[in-house]
Amino acid sequence: MAILRKQSLVDQIYDQIRSEIINLQVPLGSRLNVSELQERYGVSSTPIREAINRLQKEGLVEYENNVGARVIAIGEKDVIEIQELAMTLHTAAVRFAMKRGDHELMAAEIHQEIEDYKAARDYKVKTMCVHNIVGTFYKYCGNSRLDSNMGVIKGLQLILRNIYGRAVYGDEQNTSQDNAADFSAVEAAVLQGDTEGIIRTLEENDKKATPVIVKAVEETA
Repeated sequence: MAILRKQSLVDQIYDQIRSEIINLQVPLGSRLNVSELQERYGVSSTPIREAINRLQKEGLVEYENNVGARVIAIGEKDVIEIQELAMTLHTAAVRFAMKRGDHELMAAEIHQEIEDYKAARDYKVKTMCVHNIVGTFYKYCGNSRLDSNMGVIKGLQLILRNIYGRAVYGDEQNTSQDNAADFSAVEAAVLQGDTEGIIRTLEENDKKATPVIVKAVEETA
């Protein structure tokens, strides 16, 4: 039985299932069996169903008639739509952050994430470093509603980043397709005040990643 920390049952169950989905420990498209989850956590069905409802609102779980809750299944169209929406939000965050934020502080935070990214030997750690690099612009954008909107698809994009990371680096870190140079270019553009340079680099990185993710999704379908 899983050990629960001292927080609400719903929050804890939600956090654990969400983490497993995002980190690809639960196969995409697989069924979430309420009875099995009850046994796993030793709780009634109520907190399980509440946690699943939260996951559904975040787009990580969907309901099918006569089947119940399933982890979202992702195809090529989903990948493209998620990437397009994320890039639209990233662009807005970059523009606001470059107007309102301290460029040196942003660059310093991005630099530390780049160093952590380079040192990482696990694609999941690399994924979080990339997430944090882009997240720097949301941190300094000064627009809580923009940040909140990104939160709606954050889990979905983390799934795509983990799919990409697993495909490119695997468990042994294949450095042949490393993206550190792109992130260093973002850092340099921040220091130079080059807003369009940041957006252009992020768009180019996105274009490189999308076909890799699509191919990986098709191979596991």
